[in-house]
This record gives sequence, C-alpha cells and structure tokens, in this order.
Amino acid sequence: MKKELFLILHDIRSAYNVGAIFRTADGAGVKKIFLSGYTCTPSQSKLNVNKAEKMIAKTALGAEKSVAWEKVDSLGDLVGDFKKDDVRIVSLEEAKGAIDLKKFEAEFPMALFLGNEIRGVSEEVLRQSDSIISIPMRGKKESLNVSVAAGIAIYEILK
Repeated sequence: MKKELFLILHDIRSAYNVGAIFRTADGAGVKKIFLSGYTCTPSQSKLNVNKAEKMIAKTALGAEKSVAWEKVDSLGDLVGDFKKDDVRIVSLEEAKGAIDLKKFEAEFPMALFLGNEIRGVSEEVLRQSDSIISIPMRGKKESLNVSVAAGIAIYEILK
C-alpha cells in the first residue's frame, strides 16, 4: 500500500517555518500541503513577491514549486472532506492522551495536522482527530520548533 501523507498547516505564523516544512515535505514525498488560517502561502508569480513569500522561498529552496499545495478557506470543510475520503486526521501536539510518536502505528492515507507555534492545535481539531501524537520531550522545554517537529514526525510516520 502506498503511504499517502498530506500535511495541514494551520495558523503557522513564521514564513521560515512554512518554507522549511515545504523542503522537508519534498524530501519525504508528501502528497500535498494544505495551508489554512493565516499561514502564508508561497508566491504564485515572479512579479510582486512580498516579504513572506521571499522568506518561504529562501528556506524552501524551490520545494514550494515541487510540492503540491492549496490554500483552504474552511478548515472544517477540509477535515470533513478528508473524513469522507477515509483519510485519517492525526494531530501532532503535546496533549493529554497523546500517543508517543515511536509507538504510533500509522494508517494511510493520512493527514498530519500541524498547528500554531505558540498555541498548538486547537481543542476543536484535537476532538476531530483520529489520533493525537507527540514527540517525547526530555529537557525543560515543552515543545520543539514546528518545522523541526514536523520533520521528525513526517520521517517517523513514513519509515
């Protein structure tokens, strides 16, 4: 069975994080990235490129052109469409009841949900998720940078 993995990036505030996730997604063979909320999008033209688009391009190194992506207006509709198509929704979040990433048994097709760098994944999305996974933290900090966490999770899920 083909390991189809989609990413949902919701309210990611840093364009550098978005670009880094695109680059990792390209390397891992992610099927498509969905950008929602105020997550910035890559440039669709070579003219009039804004600062955020330049930041994405700087860290993505061209991956924003090779990975399929879509800006979505309704997160609820996207999640609903995935559910109708039997795509598992898996949120990456430090939350009560989260499964250790190393113990998680991936089922495909899957959409990995990545939330805001500060607030994480909303309670509403966590309730709609088929699974919640977390990366064990051993130090004093409770989380990793979202692009670093995405890279770890993507490669662990696809191994």
